[in-house]
Amino acid sequence: MVVRGKDLDAGLQHVAARSDCRSVAVVGLPEEVPDLSPLIGRRLLLVDGDGTRLRNFAEVAIRAGIEVEWIRSTRPPFERLAAALLPVGGIVLAAGKSSRMPGSQKLLLDIDGVPMVRHVFEAASEGGCHQTVVVYAEEDVRRAIDGRAELVFNARASTGMASSLQAGLKAMRHEIEGAMVLLGDQPLVGSRTVATLLRAWRREGSRPAVAVSSGSDGWSPPVILERSLWEELYSLKGDAGARQVLHGRPEMLDVVPAPGRSDDIDTPDDYAKIVRLFPRKRPRQHV
Repeated sequence: MVVRGKDLDAGLQHVAARSDCRSVAVVGLPEEVPDLSPLIGRRLLLVDGDGTRLRNFAEVAIRAGIEVEWIRSTRPPFERLAAALLPVGGIVLAAGKSSRMPGSQKLLLDIDGVPMVRHVFEAASEGGCHQTVVVYAEEDVRRAIDGRAELVFNARASTGMASSLQAGLKAMRHEIEGAMVLLGDQPLVGSRTVATLLRAWRREGSRPAVAVSSGSDGWSPPVILERSLWEELYSLKGDAGARQVLHGRPEMLDVVPAPGRSDDIDTPDDYAKIVRLFPRKRPRQHV
């Protein structure tokens, strides 16, 4: 919820009656700090051009045990406001068996000098996800991540993708309002793709899910799913995923064009096509 400082008292009354309101932004702070107890357990964002007012409000909120962030500005920056009020977590699904890639774990294949799976979680974190988790099943994949992202081990990975998606959702922090699901075998999904989806999902009037437009299927991952959809995702089994929840429900999904490519790598031929996009670096000549 976004409220102007002059309307803060009424806004606090509204928040006290709404258990589903987890984040509040106050733009243009009043001179006196009111009783902020209705905000305990919620996130508070303060926006004001006066540094002293910001500091006073923040100190009161911190003493009350409220999670608080502040922006010193006379005009509220829309994208930062939206990001603070609607944080999104990234879930990289990396627990597959690579059954169509004989002799190797495809997520470890080299793409421009980096294991494939690292391209994906770096895109998620650099593109603006507040939290990024990688769901894995094999030790080699865990080592490839090397502490760069939160790791979630899925002991039930052999049952199919649904269990990995559910493990990732359970790892999301309480303030996360939406989950962006990314596939570990899509190394050409870059940070600009992620940022484009985040902007589209946070846009006023957007639908609960937003995905990248793609070919005959209409859309492909990454896809952002707001928290209201998670209960349905928890009921999935086997290799089912977001597509099963969204199928036949166009009113739930926005499909947007985005930079980057959503090619996934399943076979040696797929990998060969991707590798050709990265010219080999010539060795340096020593004089």
